[in-house]
Amino acid sequence: MPAAGPWHDAGVSEQQQKSENRERKTTDALREFISRGWTPRPEGTPDRAPVADFAAERRARLGEEFAGERLVVPAGGFKVRTNDTDYRFRPHTAFAWLTGFGGDQEPDAVLVLEPLEGGGHEAVLYFRPYGGREGDEFFSDARYGEFWVGARPTLADVEAEYGLTARHIDELADALAKDAGTVVVRVVRDADADVAALVDKVRQEASEENTSQEEESREVDLDHELAARLSTLRLVKDAFEVEEMRKAVDATQLGFDEVVARLREALEKERGERWVEGLFALHARHEGNGVGYDSICASGDHASTLHWIKNTGAVEPGVLLLLDAGVEVDSLYTADITRTLPVDGTFTEAQRKVYDAVLEAQEAAMAVIKPGVPFSAIHDAAIRVIAETVHEWGLLPEGVTLEQTLDKEEGQFHRRWMVHGTSHHLGLDVHDCALATRADYMEADLRPGMILTVEPGLYFKADDELVPEELRGIGVRIEDDVLVTEDGYELLSSRIPRTADDVEAWIASRQG
Repeated sequence: MPAAGPWHDAGVSEQQQKSENRERKTTDALREFISRGWTPRPEGTPDRAPVADFAAERRARLGEEFAGERLVVPAGGFKVRTNDTDYRFRPHTAFAWLTGFGGDQEPDAVLVLEPLEGGGHEAVLYFRPYGGREGDEFFSDARYGEFWVGARPTLADVEAEYGLTARHIDELADALAKDAGTVVVRVVRDADADVAALVDKVRQEASEENTSQEEESREVDLDHELAARLSTLRLVKDAFEVEEMRKAVDATQLGFDEVVARLREALEKERGERWVEGLFALHARHEGNGVGYDSICASGDHASTLHWIKNTGAVEPGVLLLLDAGVEVDSLYTADITRTLPVDGTFTEAQRKVYDAVLEAQEAAMAVIKPGVPFSAIHDAAIRVIAETVHEWGLLPEGVTLEQTLDKEEGQFHRRWMVHGTSHHLGLDVHDCALATRADYMEADLRPGMILTVEPGLYFKADDELVPEELRGIGVRIEDDVLVTEDGYELLSSRIPRTADDVEAWIASRQG
């Protein structure tokens, strides 16, 4: 690696274990020879990215809420999978939203919104730019070197493409220490522990005496406020985000179509669930950046395990396959869709009975979606149908009425068969905007531009002695993605069949 200042000595990414068995000695002769004879890099800079203006508007909105303050938003660094092998990098969501960076951009980078005297902020990106071919990094650094991982952008590239002021990462420490003690500094703490520690050090050194525990707590509260506001600002999507979500849903449909078309092949595999997972992942990686979360490919009784991501089971004839999966496109926006498919192509009477009940709950939830309606109303509408269903089927404890089970303080017996919520926000994260306050999320009204899931379910485990035998081992969830509009909602995933009849026709059509 090239010589580095104290910032790089500390490191941002997790440190890999090094082995002498993986090291190769570099001679001066090789160093000189490998540095020459290369065609110059093409001149010019990239065109401005379509997301750049949207990201600038997002930064302006954030800056208005923290006028005169320095805001530090790290991308995060590489995470070590084992030894000297990293996980694929994904930038922190707040960083991606404020910069427009997607894919695996840009490990170890730090966005700083620097307050300006006349108001507003200058957006400065500190990162490790293209290092040239003269030093050892070019050919000997397996984590950053161009020979190993490809060329990084230059400072000029980033400024042209994203409209940011670009600086070398080595300048970060001095930039954070500037005017220390006179400027309030906030940091997105969970993005990068090393950057958070650097900010804490600047805060401590700026204090005239040792920072008290009370002062340290206040500073952490400042950071929590920043994280919460970042989540809250992302609740309503801009036009760019809505379009990216459409792409994510469309790509997810392609993956579901392929799984349906080749579902019979899963029956021939020892671990058919893994085969389904791999097939969807192939399309997710081809159509986008990959899957937006670990796919749930749950066959038979596994469908009653809400987050069954082991996917180790066989796919047996006659059962249902619950597929909960979503493609994350290159901009990092992800879909989140669930379909429950009859492996044989048609539902049994018991399977259809459960499926239709879940669909009724989903339709009830969707019917309430419009601006001004409380977010909680979505779940309330769905869970009432679920409660009515299990009450009508005689599953509740003897003597318990519908209204008694719906009592949130004393009842809730119906939740034995649907313990999860019906809806969550969706976007850059599959459970998007999770750090927003309860008042801004759970207790808030719906607004145009919000994107939500609607995903009721019923889950009857094979060993549940309180349900009829014909229902045991049946798990059904139906999940769709919706955009809140000015007068209602748009079903973004409308082209993926939902009703039992349409699902059967879909399977028949795709399997020929």
